[in-house]
Amino acid sequence: MGDTASSMLLCDAVGTVKNFLNVFIGVYILVILIYIITSWIRLPYSPTLNRIQRFLYDVCNPYLRLFRRVVPPLGPLDLSPMLAVIALLVVQQLLNAILDRL
Repeated sequence: MGDTASSMLLCDAVGTVKNFLNVFIGVYILVILIYIITSWIRLPYSPTLNRIQRFLYDVCNPYLRLFRRVVPPLGPLDLSPMLAVIALLVVQQLLNAILDRL
């Protein structure tokens, strides 16, 4: 009886961690995409929009900077966000595979 209860708790904990990681990575990819879109279009000056853009920059730029060191910009085209999103998806698949084995 105790062994079954502990395995059920472990399965529930693994499922919770897996759901958290999937949501976290999905939201971070969405934030990166919003950062890309806001960098393409010129928004009118507004203190609120300025704060949002600054938040997106502060959240996305440290992670994207890792990939900008590896992939140099090709003129106006920056491929680092695409590489960063692909890396996040690969990490998500690896973590899901590891958690499925538990």
